[in-house]
Amino acid sequence: MPVQELHDAPLAPLTTFRLGGPAARLVTATTDDEVIAAVREADDAGTPLLIIGGGSNLVIGDKGFDGTALRIATRGFALDGTSLELAAGEVWSDAVARAVEAGLAGIECLAGVPGSAGATPIQNVGAYGQEVAGTVTEVVAYDRATRERVTIPNADCGFSYRHSRFKAHPERWVVLSVRFALEDAGGLSAPVRYAETARALGVEPGDRAPLATVRETVLSLRAGKGMVLDPDDHDTWSAGSFFTNPVLGAEEYADFLARVHARLGDGVAPPAYPAGDGRTKTSAAWLIDKAGFTKGYGSGPARISTKHTLALTNRGGATTEDLLALAREVVTGVREAFGVTLVNEPVTVGVSL
Repeated sequence: MPVQELHDAPLAPLTTFRLGGPAARLVTATTDDEVIAAVREADDAGTPLLIIGGGSNLVIGDKGFDGTALRIATRGFALDGTSLELAAGEVWSDAVARAVEAGLAGIECLAGVPGSAGATPIQNVGAYGQEVAGTVTEVVAYDRATRERVTIPNADCGFSYRHSRFKAHPERWVVLSVRFALEDAGGLSAPVRYAETARALGVEPGDRAPLATVRETVLSLRAGKGMVLDPDDHDTWSAGSFFTNPVLGAEEYADFLARVHARLGDGVAPPAYPAGDGRTKTSAAWLIDKAGFTKGYGSGPARISTKHTLALTNRGGATTEDLLALAREVVTGVREAFGVTLVNEPVTVGVSL
């Protein structure tokens, strides 16, 4: 099958926001060799290159992308005992479902996360108490600096909260496949770490539960927040969580608490989770809500989700500038209220907050 190539190609349909202008050139690659060839061609010509997987973490400017957009549409799901290898273009939510069907635990709480498998190590995707860093063993990637295919072990991936070496150096690495070590727990999940999930399951944090039930419960929790893709539900025309949860140093957290108490009263305790090295992680969704940006906030075609304050959504007919105007309003409001600057989670292309 020849590589598909289009010119002046719309990119909005390839993103979950359904926003953004066209690409000068769009190439769709279905094999690793095609991916590498397209990357090398762009690099040799000095052409800007945009990698697109599931499009669930992209905010593309209204002017589009003046270069080559490479859509990775590779497929591959290979199980060897408890070892799983996924091609970068595999649909992540489908892969989770297949792993659960095979009785393997470790990624069941990441059910319903939109996007492709190749994007998961870049963002160190996490939800409901699991992160891919906990199960990834190796990432196979094309290194644009050395022009070689390389295998990078977990310890060298630089994983941290919603971060990795691939995200730190996006111009260098193109993920080709990801390898995972899962667990056969006799039909049970990995220990349930997230309090909301444990409550919904009727178990204690740290307990295990039936694997399929955990996946279904997570999907239900996500759907209730508009975090499972549905073309008929504008609350899912988003990138999921638009902002990362802030991680604050000791002095920053003390200042933050003082601002919370001054604004909301001494008895108010914001969500707080130890983040190591004396740091504390708090909730971006809580900050947004308490700063006055409640569910459904906005009057234009870009608004906060009616189901979750952490999702910014396209209600239909929005432009990227509409979305960014809302995002900037939220960032400014939270900073003025609490002295905390929110950071966008999606990757921006041709635009910035």
